[in-house]
Amino acid sequence: MVGAGTVEKGSVVSLNTGKAKKLSHQGENEILSGIYKEAVKEKALYLSFYNLDGDEQADLVNHGGIDKAVCVYPFEHYKYWKNRFPGSWPSGSFGENVTLQGYTETNTCIGDIFQWGESLVEVAQPRKPCHKLAKRHGIKELPLDVQNTGYTGYYVRVLEEGYVSDNDLFILKNRGSDVSIDFVNQVTYHHQPDQKSLKRLTELPQLTDSWRLSFEKKLKKLEEM
Repeated sequence: MVGAGTVEKGSVVSLNTGKAKKLSHQGENEILSGIYKEAVKEKALYLSFYNLDGDEQADLVNHGGIDKAVCVYPFEHYKYWKNRFPGSWPSGSFGENVTLQGYTETNTCIGDIFQWGESLVEVAQPRKPCHKLAKRHGIKELPLDVQNTGYTGYYVRVLEEGYVSDNDLFILKNRGSDVSIDFVNQVTYHHQPDQKSLKRLTELPQLTDSWRLSFEKKLKKLEEM
């Protein structure tokens, strides 16, 4: 059920896909990455359990797959980044498939289920900023800035496959938990871990296994102290 006062619809500002390309910066070794995304305008794409039609991920350990089929980034944050680092910041600049207005890290929770076009998607974990963001934009401190601001975006898994487009709203069908993406980020990056917070995260069945395992290890260390 959706709680009273909850935003119930989000607008897709841009639907973005891209093929894996070579990525390098200032003479560093080239790597293959799918971080370069371009907007797909007014065209329905098939969303499978693994990804959007026409989209590629090069690093299948950290991107894509069942639990990270679609990367979502809040449109609201673009104003901050344009002020922080003046220049061109088109939608898709963070490698996201969906630039979404209405659902940021603070009002999006683990396990939230959205109807998007013909598909159903479920929020699975925050997006973890990595060095590819720095290489993509030539800004060394960008991954750390993303981490510190909490403007990470998040991943969703696909519960029901189907066609989707930038004209389809993200309609909140079910509030999966009371644990926001922001809370997960705060515990991960900013708070001194405490047993109560860690236990809360380890008991979230919708959280991806990799993140839950990380919190379980931290909790075990605290309990052994």
